Amino acid sequence: MRDRPQLLKDEDLPAEPRQKRSKEKRQRLKDAALELFGTHGYERTSIEEIARGADLATGTFYQHYRSKRQLLLALMDDLLEGMARLNLSPAAGGDPRDMLRGLLARGLATDRRYLGAYRAWQEATLGDAGLATSQVDIRQWTTERITALLSLLQRWPDARPMANISALAEVIDTLCWSLLAEAVSIEKDHLDLKIDAVTDLIYHAVFQT
Repeated sequence: MRDRPQLLKDEDLPAEPRQKRSKEKRQRLKDAALELFGTHGYERTSIEEIARGADLATGTFYQHYRSKRQLLLALMDDLLEGMARLNLSPAAGGDPRDMLRGLLARGLATDRRYLGAYRAWQEATLGDAGLATSQVDIRQWTTERITALLSLLQRWPDARPMANISALAEVIDTLCWSLLAEAVSIEKDHLDLKIDAVTDLIYHAVFQT
């Protein structure tokens, strides 16, 4: 399986701060951007507003990021790093439905903090060819991870040996990204119902019972 896309590898990003105070400032900029992107979107959020939301001068922004686009890339890179840390290797012997729901819930719990970044990312990719190319790479990576998970589940008792894992992985990947996009605007109870529905879809597609 390929490594996760490294969204910052070709970016001329200012050096990672070493002092605690500077690290805190960079994190405040990220936090402010996440909130503003989630509320107003990418185009309607300015660098000045991000700096103001972080209670910092606009000049301080440029000590950490060269542009709003670069900050968005940093936030999406953080999201991918959180996804990469999510263990998608199910322990054999448990209840597969419970295991699947737990994976989905943990994944969204990891990702929900970055809802603002994903909303902005969806908007920005529409007019930025470079970001659109990165989005293709991201989706290929997440689909591969889901394919690997489904391939493991297909070895479990009562699994459907003829299930089309590749096609199913693409469908589930699309559903999971859509669920993440919706999570910014729906209540937790409604989100839980959607997680249950996606769990049932995966379970009945992979298992015969």
